Amino acid sequence: MMDSPLDSVALFHIGPVAITQAILTTWAIMAVLVLGAYLLSRNLVLMPSKRQAALELIVSTIDIQIRETTGAEPAPYRGFIGTLFLFILVANWSSLLPGVEPPTATLETDAALAVLVFLSVIWFGVRGTGWGGYFRSFAAPNPVMIPLNMMESITRVFSMFVRLFGNVMSGVFVIGIVASLAGLLVPIPLMALDLLTGLVQAYIFAVLAMVFISATVEDGRPETADADPSTPSREMER
Repeated sequence: MMDSPLDSVALFHIGPVAITQAILTTWAIMAVLVLGAYLLSRNLVLMPSKRQAALELIVSTIDIQIRETTGAEPAPYRGFIGTLFLFILVANWSSLLPGVEPPTATLETDAALAVLVFLSVIWFGVRGTGWGGYFRSFAAPNPVMIPLNMMESITRVFSMFVRLFGNVMSGVFVIGIVASLAGLLVPIPLMALDLLTGLVQAYIFAVLAMVFISATVEDGRPETADADPSTPSREMER
């Protein structure tokens, strides 16, 4: 375990780039997800096997969450939101492996995820409504709000990474402290709680990302007065 969550010890360097354990773990998680997705999704058939049925259930669950959370059609967002959720979930749960520090317990990983959400809001906003619509979203509900909405687009993403970092890092520290004081078997209930916390944090992060994206797309449309009332507004988002 690192002495401080703000300290990242370099294991080796590739040129001027320091490679830390969080980076190696992140690469390993990405490799596992990519390879797993390839192996599990090949040879799909109309009459699904148990493996395919389980995969379809995961995809359907993600679609339902996107639709119920934002009222939007899930197809344009499924890949990004689903990947974001799965990566954070596996990263959080990697703390259960002996000697592995979850990358989401480090500032740089959570900051990178927050930047990714920030860029995705711009990407989906521009793709859905064009540059004019994206900039129009800052004037919702009226032009007076432009400075506050621009500031909000940064502060809300900052709050996401602080929340994720704080919750994951605290769980790692608590389990480590209890294990050092009480032995190996006592922390097992805390590890089960950490599994639940990791799942909840991944869910919250993905849902907030979807809400931010959906709000930007909706606010950027020429007429938002007739929008579906089930779509979250900025007030609901706050």
